[in-house]
Order: sequence, then structure tokens, then C-alpha cells
Amino acid sequence: MTKSEVITAAKVDEDWWRGAVIYQIYPRSYQDSNGDGIGDLLGIVQRLPYIASLGVDAVWISPFFTSPMKDFGYDVSDYCDVDPMFGSLADFDALIDMAHKLGLKVMIDLVLSHTSDQHPWFQESRASRDNPKADWYVWADPKPDGTPPNNWLSIFGGPAWHWDARREQYYLHNFLATQPDLNFHAPVVQDALLDVTRFWLDRGVDGFRLDTINFYFADKELRDNPPLPKEKRNATIAPSVNPYNHQVHLYSKNQPENLDFLKRYRALLDQYPGAAAVGEVGDAQRGLEILGEYTAGTTGVHMCYAFEFLEAAPLTASKIVNVMNRLETAAPDGWACWAFSNHDVMRHVTRWSLTPAAQRLYTTMMMALRGSLCLYQGEELGLPEADVAFEDLQDPYGIEFWPEFKGRDGCRTPMVWEPSNQNGGFTSGNPWLPVSNEHVHNSVAAQEEDPTSLLHHYRKALAFRRTHKVLIKGTHAGLAATDEVLQFTRSHGGQEIFCAFNLSDTPSTIDMPAGNWIPVGAELGSTGPAQDGRLHLGPWQPCFAIKSK
Repeated sequence: MTKSEVITAAKVDEDWWRGAVIYQIYPRSYQDSNGDGIGDLLGIVQRLPYIASLGVDAVWISPFFTSPMKDFGYDVSDYCDVDPMFGSLADFDALIDMAHKLGLKVMIDLVLSHTSDQHPWFQESRASRDNPKADWYVWADPKPDGTPPNNWLSIFGGPAWHWDARREQYYLHNFLATQPDLNFHAPVVQDALLDVTRFWLDRGVDGFRLDTINFYFADKELRDNPPLPKEKRNATIAPSVNPYNHQVHLYSKNQPENLDFLKRYRALLDQYPGAAAVGEVGDAQRGLEILGEYTAGTTGVHMCYAFEFLEAAPLTASKIVNVMNRLETAAPDGWACWAFSNHDVMRHVTRWSLTPAAQRLYTTMMMALRGSLCLYQGEELGLPEADVAFEDLQDPYGIEFWPEFKGRDGCRTPMVWEPSNQNGGFTSGNPWLPVSNEHVHNSVAAQEEDPTSLLHHYRKALAFRRTHKVLIKGTHAGLAATDEVLQFTRSHGGQEIFCAFNLSDTPSTIDMPAGNWIPVGAELGSTGPAQDGRLHLGPWQPCFAIKSK
């Protein structure tokens, strides 16, 4: 390593991810640069200054790899190239360069649990039972009656097994039949995926969002999953209509061997100063427990993407306290990454029926939570879920379970930049999903001109978090819910800040903790304690106060 490289490495904040705010980009829907109706990498480059202006720390870009797009990029056919619809590797290099110049980290979405059935690995694997890649995927013989080897179900409906006439065997697919699961029990498969990770690290990425991280291994013995009682079916997506939610997925995911692979993965990341990973844990029953296992110490991923605040049920003060207390028990030294919306769930403005005042308060509260944060494109505009007609649907999940579950297209419609045309400035062509007319009125350009807009509130809330490092790195204590008022204190480096949030449309009064508290955050509507030492909160009002020494 040269002297300049040593100096550069010394400047890297290897702990940047702890408390970071990450902005998720769904590339198909962010900005189209060439008029084909599909967002692309150069479109993202065009909009990076806007993202930097929000005050976030990093971007997470959903898959842009070569793919037949049966699941819109989550079915990869080449891990080390860019799909032509999104651009080229040169475009990605330009994105990395621009992001870094703007002070933004870049995280990309790696889908390691499965590939597309068009991937050359699978094409070779399915050709015979004795080729060099024969065991790269999860293959199994049928039962004597020809049925699948066990009762495992696919998230997208039906059995998790697909018959392949060439091998006269079934292969496992936890998602679409065109997304065969890799066999992580084969060390050579792990090696290949580590090589993929190294390829992107060498290209300059700062980290990864690891899709379905707890699906990597399946039980070697392929034992049946036990049933899940009806009263425990609390999945985030389609809990009632999808039979996948009728099982305890004891053997099809969450296997103990995953921890050994994560040690190998973390060891690779540690070779690149500052590289970090956030793992998506898809498990409605054991999510926080698995988060604790995967983020404990320094041998797993740095943080895990939690689903507790992505659920359909309203996010109440008592629920937040319950989640945080459970997390403290399950992951005392772990780290969560929180989100209210993403590309897989109904946008939270619609999911929780939030008024404009409630939107602001939830945003303000989010910035005070212990953990890292993910913001999904368009939530800073207060975009509601778009209503997509059945004939316009693209999502196979929605097409399968329509109309009881309308799929994920409603949260994936294009970003709206300006109101001058029906496509909201997203494209000059025909957009891959229709742009919501309701969204156009909430465009970036319209909100930039209004100092009272939600967009400006997001900027203020993000700036407040950056100004107070205690909110980024600090511990928390005193978690309590009084009626619908959430309260806690955050502490770091000798500073203590009291936080309270009235998550309701009625006034409320609570007792302040002992001490001399100095109000801060007036730009966010924060109030301070009254002369009697009590805190009077109006509807949807926060309080931030720093303890005087």
C-alpha cells in the first residue's frame, strides 16, 4: 500500500453505517434518461444532487444486474454486469464517482439466495446429475408417488418445488419457479458468491443490502415444516391469502449454518475499510431473534433490516416500546435498520392513513430512533400508495393473489419530479407503470417552492439528526408509552437528550424526567416543559430537550 493509500484508508470512518440514513432507490422507477420508460443508472446520476440535498448518508440501489426480469431484477442471470435496460458498467462507475464526490456512500442489493433459471450456473446444473455444477442448486428426488420431496411452500404461491424433466428431479425455489435456490452447503457456491461480492467492492461500492439473508441455507434432510396456528399468522405481506403463512418455516430457512457463511462474508468485507452490509431478515415470527444472531459481535453482518415497522397495523407508542424492548433482549449488542416503507409493502402514508400532521410527526420520531434508517424514494414527498389497475399490473405476486392482495406495484410507480406533464418528469416515453395523477401534485418541484412542504420537513429532520450525534450513535433508556405519547432518552459522549412524541390527534400531558432540560428542535415544532415541570404536547407534537450539566 502506498503512502497515499494509507492516508486515504486512515480517513475512512469504518463505523459510518451505525446510525446512518440510507435512501432506497428502485431504479426502474427513479429517473429515465433515454426515453424508454424505464429508470436507469444515468437517471440516478442525474438525480444524485437532489438526494445529497436531503442530507442522507448513503443510497441503496435495488438490483440492476442482468436479468430476464421475471421478478424485476431479483432474478439475476449475471451478477457481474448491468442489464442493458439500466445502462452499463461504465454508467455504474459514473454513479459511484458522482455519489462519492457528493459525500454519499453507495450500497447495492445483492440477491445471493437464488438466481434466475437463465443464469449459466443453473443452465449447467440442470443439464445432468453429474456435471461440475450439478450440486450448485437444491435438487431432490420425488417421493415414490411423484410428488415433491416435502411440504415447503413458495412465497409467490404453490409448492416451493419445480419438476425438471432433464434431471427427473425437483429443484427448490422459495420465490418464483424461475428463481431456483442456490445450494449453500456446497463450499464452491459460497466461494463463487464471495467472488461476486469482491467484484463490486473492487468497483468501489461501500456496502450491500443482502436480500433474504436468512434463506441462504435449507435443511440438508429436507424435513417437513410444521403448521403455524392461525392466530400467529402475522406476516407483513399478504398474511391471510397466502398459504405460505400457514407454516412455521423451521427447515426451509433460518438454518444454523448461515452463521458460518456470514463469518466468511464479514471477513471479506473487513478487507475493505468501511464496507458494510445490512441483511434483510424475512421472518414474521422470529425476525428480531434472527437479527440478534446475525448482528452479534463482529462476525456477522453489521446490521439487519427490520420488518416490525413495515406491518399493516398502526404504529402506536406502545408498539414501538414493545419492539424496542424485544430488540434489547434479542440483540443487546446488535444493530437494527428501520424503515416505514419500501418496494415490497404498501406506502406507510396509506397503510397507516396518516394526515399531513401525522406524516411530519412520524418522520420526526423516526429520526430519533436508535438504529440506522432507510427512507424509500418518494416518502419524502408523502406519496400515498398508487392505485394500479389490474390490466397495468406487472408484479407476479399481485397478479397471483388479485384482488385480495394487489401486489407491490402500487409502491413502485415512478418518482414524480415536476408537474408539467402526465409522467411527472420521470420519462419522455411511456412509463413501465403508470404515473399516479395524485402523485404529480406532490412532485419535487412543487414542494421545493413551498417552504412548508413535507420535503422541507424531511430536510429539517435529517439536519436535526446530523446536528445531534447523540441521535445517531447514542444508547436509549426510559422507553415508555403514556396513552399515545412515546418517550425515551438518548445518551452519548456525556450528552443526554429527552425525546417525546404525541402520536395522536388529542393533546396530552406527561411528567418530564428530573433535571434541567433545555428545549431544542423548534424548527420541527418541538415544545419544552412548562414551569410546573410537566410537558404539554399538542396533537402530533414532538419534544426534544437537552439535559443541562
